[in-house]
Amino acid sequence: MSQPKINLNEFANGALAERVNIAMNEVYANIADQNTDPTKKRKVVITMVLSADEERDLAMVDIEVKTTLTPARSVGSKIIIDTNAAGQVVGQELKSGSPGQMMISPDGEIVNDVGTPIDMVEQVHELTDVKLIQNGNVIDLRTPSSAQQ
Repeated sequence: MSQPKINLNEFANGALAERVNIAMNEVYANIADQNTDPTKKRKVVITMVLSADEERDLAMVDIEVKTTLTPARSVGSKIIIDTNAAGQVVGQELKSGSPGQMMISPDGEIVNDVGTPIDMVEQVHELTDVKLIQNGNVIDLRTPSSAQQ
């Protein structure tokens, strides 16, 4: 007895072929994604589940197409851990290569190791220096007023 053949391109009014093409496009995009490992394997699984009726002359077919993609690679960074003026432990992302190293931002501005513009850091230090001098705790040799005291 000759078995009838099924044209997979036309099966379920073309829905099977359409879903396979969608899954393949997902795989292509995952392969092209620079954040994934290009050598890892991807998978497209086509599942067809057939359930016959009591007379065994008709079968219902459920079609499912699943993809298994490669996840994006993990990304690392460094956090500088220190204490603030109130004595609380704080952390901030290290943007330069090492703590204390200044760098040039993408905007061309000189920034400290956590990306804060240097002129803002200097303003904070100036305010702190003045406060400490007023309290008599520190003699700042960098300012003209402290040299006269």
